[in-house]
Amino acid sequence: MNRQELLDRYQAGERNFTYINLSGANLSGVNLQEIDLTGANLTGVNLSWAVLNQAQLVGVCFRRADLRNAVLTRSNFNQSNLSGANLTKADLRFATLKQADLNWAILTEADLSNTDLTGAKLDQINLEQAKLNHALLMGAELMEANLTRASLIAANLTGTNLRESRLIGANLKDAILTQANLTEADLNGSTLRSANLTGADMHRVILTGADLTEAILDSADLSRGNLTGAYLLKASFKKAYLLRTNLEEVYLLWANLSEANLRGANLRKADLSGSYLSDTILSEADLRDALLIESHLIRTNLEGSKLTGCCIHNWEKVDVELTKVECDYVYTQFDYTSKKPKNRYPSDRDFLPGELANEPSEDSHLITVEFMEYPNWEALVYTLVKVEQESYELQLMIQGFESQPDQFFLQVKANHLVNTKLLAEQILTSYLSMKKKILEKRSDILGLLNLEVPIFNASLDLQEIPEPALPPPPVVEHQNHQALSQEISRQIQSILRSQEPEKFVISVQRLLDFLTKNGVELEEIQHQVIIQGIVQRAQQEPLFKENLFRWEQTANPSERVSLMGELVRFAIALLWEK
Repeated sequence: MNRQELLDRYQAGERNFTYINLSGANLSGVNLQEIDLTGANLTGVNLSWAVLNQAQLVGVCFRRADLRNAVLTRSNFNQSNLSGANLTKADLRFATLKQADLNWAILTEADLSNTDLTGAKLDQINLEQAKLNHALLMGAELMEANLTRASLIAANLTGTNLRESRLIGANLKDAILTQANLTEADLNGSTLRSANLTGADMHRVILTGADLTEAILDSADLSRGNLTGAYLLKASFKKAYLLRTNLEEVYLLWANLSEANLRGANLRKADLSGSYLSDTILSEADLRDALLIESHLIRTNLEGSKLTGCCIHNWEKVDVELTKVECDYVYTQFDYTSKKPKNRYPSDRDFLPGELANEPSEDSHLITVEFMEYPNWEALVYTLVKVEQESYELQLMIQGFESQPDQFFLQVKANHLVNTKLLAEQILTSYLSMKKKILEKRSDILGLLNLEVPIFNASLDLQEIPEPALPPPPVVEHQNHQALSQEISRQIQSILRSQEPEKFVISVQRLLDFLTKNGVELEEIQHQVIIQGIVQRAQQEPLFKENLFRWEQTANPSERVSLMGELVRFAIALLWEK
């Protein structure tokens, strides 16, 4: 049958053209929707830009056919042969290609969303930038396939063979890859968020920089794989195999590695904060400079592992043997401001063999600070506040004070274990600097708060303050801006918690004027301190909320248009939205 005869009969209403031979025919751009070409020979046919949606194409031979830009939606290609065919940018949405042969076919930028490719042969196929969202690929063969930057969101690839395939930059979010074969596959930079890879074979897989947040990899085998820099937040690796796997600088925050085997794995600089390591095998693993902040180590096997430089802040250890690890020192705290570990332990030497197993002798809840002169209590209280702000989640409370000839001892209690030696040095150093600032600016701070007496009982200290030869400079130096801003912020928070709107509008405005005069930026204070402080108190105290709305109605015009007045009205607007 030739082209013209086919088109004439189709135009006359005929749709059944089963088993015809149109090999090599030029049918570019024709409209043959709903045609039945079951068993036809269309080898080398040109169907570019053709419309064959909802067509019956079961068992059709399309070898080396040109189907570029063809519309093939909802068509049935079951058991058809499309090997070597060119389907670039073809529209195959909702098509059925069960057990079809697409080996060596070209489908770059094709749309196969919701397509059924169960059991299809797609070895060495080119699906670069193709769309396969929600596609069914169970048991399909995709060996050495090119899926670079392809989209497979929520696709089902259960039992699919993707050995040595390229999925660089591919999007497999929510995809199902249980029992899939990804041996030596390249998924560099790919997205696998919430993907299910349970029981997948991923020997020597490349997942560098990939995003596997909340992915499930239970019982998967990633031995000798490369996951350098991958994001594995809240991922599940229960009973997974990661022998000799490269996990350097990976993010395993809150990941579940219970009963996983990571023998000889490279976890240098990895972040395992909050991770679960129950019955996990980490023997001979390299954990140097890793973060084990608040990690849960329960019966974890660390024999022969390297732990030098790791951060163990608030880690949980239960039945963990540490006598056979290699470790020169650890860090017991983490600075969340600088994003770096701190408080090296031991502070001035290296561990002796097996010493890490002992409880740190320098760590305690109680810190003793030694003063050579009677302390200025006002400066001391501000010092403790400053030290708390410099250490994440640290809370300090004065427990006692002892006076001896020429020496004074302050007892401070921390809310968690700290390196007492280092923290005592930090408090003393900060105190000396704070005392100097308090003595220089104390009258200014009290004046801004409309106070004529000290906030704290510091009469003994005031007697020791020398009279200045010249008045203090009116403008704060640039390097003191941050300290001043922090101090005023604390004063503002106290005012907002204790005063009613008609009073704190005036008090806080004076402090803001003072900061403006000294060149301090106000944006952070406006939003994070004042507005949030007002909203939070209003949500907690219904009576305060009523007073806030009453102020808006009764405030005089000068207060309403002031900076503080505008901030109060902005907070009220947020409360109305809530």
